[in-house]
Amino acid sequence: MTFATARLTARPPCTEDAPAVFAAYASDPVVTRYLSWRTHEEAESLAAFFAKLAGNWETGNGQLAWLLFLKGSSLPVGSIGLDFEGGGRVLFGYVLARQYWGRGLMAEALTFLVDWALVQPGIYRAYAFCDAENTASVRVMEKAGMVREGVLHRWHQCPNLGPEPRDCIVCAKLR
Repeated sequence: MTFATARLTARPPCTEDAPAVFAAYASDPVVTRYLSWRTHEEAESLAAFFAKLAGNWETGNGQLAWLLFLKGSSLPVGSIGLDFEGGGRVLFGYVLARQYWGRGLMAEALTFLVDWALVQPGIYRAYAFCDAENTASVRVMEKAGMVREGVLHRWHQCPNLGPEPRDCIVCAKLR
């Protein structure tokens, strides 16, 4: 599945995208600071991850992800993914290259996918969470129509910040 918004196009990643994604954001410790995965030190680990995602797209199970591109460009600016968790829930995650922060691009992509997910049969809750210190990510969720529900204490690990579980803010949109 591909999609487009006013300023973005999106498609599933392939292994050949690994070097460009590595250069754009996956190797940037500032971008990956609050994420649940370590900053990549080489593109090969990304290629392996993208191969796994390709299998998920084939089966329709597990995490589904898209690379994001500015319309008219072939260079990735970020990615967004979702996981159909069962029980009518969809969890979202996203990352954007630092040079594109503050332009509303991720809110645009998240809004599209949240709205798409909530019209799928049996889906009643679209949600995401972020580190409690990541206020920019909270704003992305709220711009996408999600409502802040609260704090999940010691909920997730940010391996780039250390081994201790950290507090998260969770936001959701319901149907």
